[in-house]
Amino acid sequence: DLATALNNRGQIKYFRVEFAAAMEDYTAAIECQPGFEVPYYNRGLVLYRLGCFDEAMKDFRKVLELNPQFEDAALSLKQTILDKEEKQKRGY
Repeated sequence: DLATALNNRGQIKYFRVEFAAAMEDYTAAIECQPGFEVPYYNRGLVLYRLGCFDEAMKDFRKVLELNPQFEDAALSLKQTILDKEEKQKRGY
């Protein structure tokens, strides 16, 4: 289906370190199928790598709302919270 195809295309762009283009595809996949948790997770990973911790946490929380058993999203959310706290402690 279209949402899966957009997500998969986003993955290719992500692996090429084309983060902005990957995020566009993940967002398009989400708009196409809002209940599909995988593109939220993938977009969260990009946001995390870009240091956009609040936005990443929002996506990881949405994944867990849609699928509470998504273990990688739970781990990524915890790591994002820890990294945000560390960044704040250092005054960045």
